[in-house]
Amino acid sequence: MPQYKAPIRDMQFVMKELLDYPGHYRELPGDHDIDGDLIDAVMGSAAEFAEEVLAPINASGDAEGCKLKGGEVMVPEGFKKAYEIYCEGGWAGLAAEEEFGGQGLPASLSLPHAEMNGSANWSWSMYPGLTHGATATLEAHGTDEQKAAYLPPLVEGRWSGTMCLTESHCGSDLSQVQARAVPQDDGSYKITGSKIFISCGEHDLTENIVHIVLARLPDAPPGTKGISLFIVPKFLVLDDGSVGERNQVVCTSIEKKMGIHGSVTAVLAFEEATGFLVGPPNRGLNCMFTFINISRIGNAVQGVSTAESSLQGALAYARERKAMRSLTGPKNPDDPADPIIVHPDVRRMLLTQKAIAEGGRAMVFDAARIADYYTRGETEEARKKADKRLGLLTPILKGFLTEMGCEAADLGIQVFGGHGYIREMGMEQIYRDVRISTIYEGTTGIQSLDLLGRKIMLDRAKELDDFLGEIKTFCNGFGRFRGRMKVFTKPLRKMVRNWDWSTKKLMFRALKNRDVVGSAAYDYLMFTGFVVMGYYWARMAALALKRLEDETCEDKAFYKAKLQTAYFYFDRLFPRARMHLRCARGDVRSLTAMEEQHFHF
Repeated sequence: MPQYKAPIRDMQFVMKELLDYPGHYRELPGDHDIDGDLIDAVMGSAAEFAEEVLAPINASGDAEGCKLKGGEVMVPEGFKKAYEIYCEGGWAGLAAEEEFGGQGLPASLSLPHAEMNGSANWSWSMYPGLTHGATATLEAHGTDEQKAAYLPPLVEGRWSGTMCLTESHCGSDLSQVQARAVPQDDGSYKITGSKIFISCGEHDLTENIVHIVLARLPDAPPGTKGISLFIVPKFLVLDDGSVGERNQVVCTSIEKKMGIHGSVTAVLAFEEATGFLVGPPNRGLNCMFTFINISRIGNAVQGVSTAESSLQGALAYARERKAMRSLTGPKNPDDPADPIIVHPDVRRMLLTQKAIAEGGRAMVFDAARIADYYTRGETEEARKKADKRLGLLTPILKGFLTEMGCEAADLGIQVFGGHGYIREMGMEQIYRDVRISTIYEGTTGIQSLDLLGRKIMLDRAKELDDFLGEIKTFCNGFGRFRGRMKVFTKPLRKMVRNWDWSTKKLMFRALKNRDVVGSAAYDYLMFTGFVVMGYYWARMAALALKRLEDETCEDKAFYKAKLQTAYFYFDRLFPRARMHLRCARGDVRSLTAMEEQHFHF
């Protein structure tokens, strides 16, 4: 079973050196006291929790799963104690507003904790993860009364939250939502309908669960413009803030799933349950996107977490497992065979995992930094600028990094060979747990359409042009390092030109045939993912080169490894971008020409 060890050194590199989190916090209102020492302290405590509390119950939680009895769900043994420790440590309210009991710290500071928890035990991490989204939604759109009633127990961790969107007839197409909300004389609503695939929708970790639910008012217009958002608590809340009688929300079943067995996925029946409107009527989807965007960044973290945990398991095994001799001669002549880490193909798999984990970490941590400006920027202009950049990056992060997380998990099994396929080694659990990440909160196809169709074409590529300009400016710098950086900047600069030209070409083609968008979207997203990750790897390589020239540097082995991984990425992974771009430019007719009945004979 893989023994998880938090990658603190690499997180320090990303947060303190690459992205300058301390300098970033000095620019945010009220956060001037957050320095490198505080960042280290948070990471140290988070590592201890992940390594010593969560990791030991990961395999047992997978084997035991959740149990439903009489509408109540019991989580695996050890999960409840871990949750108590989590709440006692103040982690539930780290980034929540101080007036509701939180610590008021930027959300980006909680990201290392989220990644560590995910690597150690993704199933458990989903319970507090969903609550963060519910909290953010109420902070942004709740009334003062709603905030006062629901936020303190959510921030404390005494209550948890969910997101209830999906119905049996509609997943990502929320225009088909049929759950009904009938207004009552006292200002409340009666919610009726069924929701499926509700992560953490019923459990015994907290005394109450706050469901954030999409439903339609009686006079609502059709489609997405007629959806409203509601708070529907598992237990009704009394005037003094305590829980009262059980609301009419019933867990009718829980799913038997491929993975994340320790995280319950519930079917919930709302039978004239009491609910309360959040935000304006018929604007629920707009309000819900506060929740969805946070969830999608969290999904991207799962790709990084998985790559890290899979790498750690595969690397330990590759160092110990003896098989065959190195092609260049025995490396351990006293043993009957060499450790498999000497073989180039095993190195290929390990370096791919490492490049995904570390490149993805830089991408997600930078997105979290930008998100701080969206939630805490001093001016409306700063908040809008951050919102536009996040809008462009979020589908890339969610779609690309979860796909690459699945690849990393698959490679982890492959390094183990036959041993990777059996349960006791723990590698197949990593793959089973991550496979859902490309599906929930919008499939890769949905993210692809969002990126190309909405975030680029509807915007007329304005934000994309700004981002490409940033990459071009980076490629034109470096002074005395210019020559040594060419191995990174030359292919990156060329691919950015192709990105710009190909986007304009696709936009022109889509004017004549809208199927061009659907035809190109997936490969376009994967292309952008490889280029964006290449941009961050080039930035990390530039920083590593600078550190290696510093005679006072005491950690040169770390920077050499960083530089060597960057070389690997540009030599072996970055060329995939060209292939995906070629496919994105492909003929629409190769997808649409076949008659439906000819798919099967």
